[in-house]
Amino acid sequence: MIEQISEYNKRFANAAPTEVLTFFLNEYRGRIAFSTSLSAEDQVIIQMLAAIDLSVFIFTLDTGRMFQEMYDLLELTIQKYKVSIKVYFPDAAAIEEMVNQKGINLFYESVENRKQCCHIRKIEPMHRAMRGMDVWISGLRRSQSVTRKAVELVEWDEANRMIKVNPLINWSEEEVWKQIRELKIPYNPLHDKGYPSIGCMPCTRAIRPGEDIRSGRWWWELPEFKECGLHVKE
Repeated sequence: MIEQISEYNKRFANAAPTEVLTFFLNEYRGRIAFSTSLSAEDQVIIQMLAAIDLSVFIFTLDTGRMFQEMYDLLELTIQKYKVSIKVYFPDAAAIEEMVNQKGINLFYESVENRKQCCHIRKIEPMHRAMRGMDVWISGLRRSQSVTRKAVELVEWDEANRMIKVNPLINWSEEEVWKQIRELKIPYNPLHDKGYPSIGCMPCTRAIRPGEDIRSGRWWWELPEFKECGLHVKE
């Protein structure tokens, strides 16, 4: 598999995102999924998929602590592109046990607590969503944070035991927003209020001018810890 992934990276080193998506959608039909957090990048990918093939399995995770703007955007996206986006939720019993043991805002107390919360609200539902899939399409970009600088176009995701494709990996922030404006792609209005990266409400804040675009996520932690676990290599 490592040799296959290396071959893919060489083959598509200079390819446009739509070329990459078209190949993998055809090559792994019925075994490929796109996980969307409704980020600016993921909205761009939705638009690309709408132009290529919307039969791909698309899903999103509702952690139970989301901004209302996320739900509004989800509905708008479904209506605009006539696309099916399946919503996965965390296990209610696991959430109840965690909150009753450690409190409703346990994530502020330690990195360990925050990662536990992320695991229950995101990782476990993600694993359920990915069952039976061989390829995961993601909206990661290298310039998003220090934790993503080594990400490749095509990777092996050990946690999910599948191929991970990041078609926008080389895009800049400016390229993402140029695409959104030119094609009138719907996006979260919180982006216009200083929220370049949006996650759960209690773990997301607006950033100040000059701050890193991921600095509003888990702002009380060191930069090297700022991942929920979905995109951390084993």
